[in-house]
Amino acid sequence: MFDTLSDRLTSVLQNLRGKGRLTDADIDATAREIRIALLEADVALPVVRTFIAKVKERAKGAEVSAALNPAQQVVKIVNEELVAILGGETRRLNLAKTPPTVIMLAGLQGAGKTTLAGKLAKWLKGQNHTPMLVACDLQRPNAVNQLQVVGQRAEVTVFAPEPGNGVGDPVEVARRSIEEARRTQHDVVVVDTAGRLGVDEELMRQAADIKAAIGADEVLFVVDAMIGQDAVTTAEAFRDGVGFTGVVLTKLDGDARGGAALSVREVTGQPILFASNGEGLADFDAFHPDRMASRILGMGDVLTLIEQAEQHFDQAQAEKAAAKIGTGELTLEDFLEQMLAVRKMGPIANLLGMLPGAGQMKDALAQVDEKHIDRLQAIIRGMTPAERQDPKMINASRRLRIAKGSGVEVRDVNDLVNRFFDARKMMQQMAGRFGMPGAGGNRANNRKGKKGKKGKGRGPTPPKVRGGMPGGFPFGAPGAMPPGVPDISSMPPGLDQLPPGFDPSKLKFPKGK
Repeated sequence: MFDTLSDRLTSVLQNLRGKGRLTDADIDATAREIRIALLEADVALPVVRTFIAKVKERAKGAEVSAALNPAQQVVKIVNEELVAILGGETRRLNLAKTPPTVIMLAGLQGAGKTTLAGKLAKWLKGQNHTPMLVACDLQRPNAVNQLQVVGQRAEVTVFAPEPGNGVGDPVEVARRSIEEARRTQHDVVVVDTAGRLGVDEELMRQAADIKAAIGADEVLFVVDAMIGQDAVTTAEAFRDGVGFTGVVLTKLDGDARGGAALSVREVTGQPILFASNGEGLADFDAFHPDRMASRILGMGDVLTLIEQAEQHFDQAQAEKAAAKIGTGELTLEDFLEQMLAVRKMGPIANLLGMLPGAGQMKDALAQVDEKHIDRLQAIIRGMTPAERQDPKMINASRRLRIAKGSGVEVRDVNDLVNRFFDARKMMQQMAGRFGMPGAGGNRANNRKGKKGKKGKGRGPTPPKVRGGMPGGFPFGAPGAMPPGVPDISSMPPGLDQLPPGFDPSKLKFPKGK
């Protein structure tokens, strides 16, 4: 959604690089281009004016004129002001001191409230809560059934005493849901309310009555990020008519201009708490202003990438695999396990898009073929456990059998096995260079076999193949990406730059993961 804005801002700030000194004319020209980029992205005019005024005031001050690199200082200022527009610091949910915490969802029809209720419930489960969904949208046809299906997919309880389709009192259902949550010991209640095609008094009155009946701890206004400037108008109407404590952005994966969504925080004064960027229940996370600003400016989102890896990779298993890299004992079984973990993190193109500088490789990222990785999994699964543990035993007849069993050509099996040997050797060399655990442990054994049994039982010698192992390797071996996936090593300048203010030493990961 923010690709166009990201391209324009990156291009504008790129023009400043290489200048040892910035004049007022340079700053004015840059501010003018940034203003045009924001307006074209549909950012609200008052927000644009405030943003540009702050950037120009700081850029013409001492912090730029006295800087060793004025251009980078301007980039830092733009990043900080963009973070401020988006809300500054990440705001967490306010949990009730005495359970259950009551979260009410409000917004227009079609904003995605019902689906978002399931996403929020799944996210809360991941945060060690026991959420319960409540069906208070009793007017839209099949809204109750939809919430029940979503709840089933998210594996959470759904409280739906009324059939809906115009039958039942939503205020009474909401009131009864709190008693039910206390009885069944659910610590969070997520109430899905009815929406309308436009802002009207009936919607406001019903939403206000539900809010009063349940004593909501959080009222989240769900905004469709694709509706443009109307998002700001609707948000103001809800703020004045019902009152809400936070905003949730949906459909951030759309291709509409998303600038209006960036305006909601500044106009309403309420923070953006969550963002949804896909149809899947897992396509949802807490909103981090600094990370969103970093992605818009083309500096990647390294922290989110790290967090996703933390969720899907087993730490003990990863350390074990890292030790095997150092000794050259990595197997195709290990590779398959790591590949499956990477796939759980989401599409490969999305993961690569979080890397700094990836915005300049959009055409290459668009060509990523997920099916190729599926073929690699099929080939490895077509092997016996012994063949995965010791790929050297895979001779010509075995390769023919594997190819037939996995529905590929023999050359595909040859390509995988041969490049696996090449990449494993390369990673062992890198492990020794970077001091990874176990590095060099088996060098003597690898250099020569047992005395008197020269070459016996070693299997076919893998030929040296240029390039990396198809399918990519989660430990980052150079050149280890499949055909169609861009080679990270050839990314343009900026890959080695972390977002401003990012200090890896201050990262805190949850224990026991």
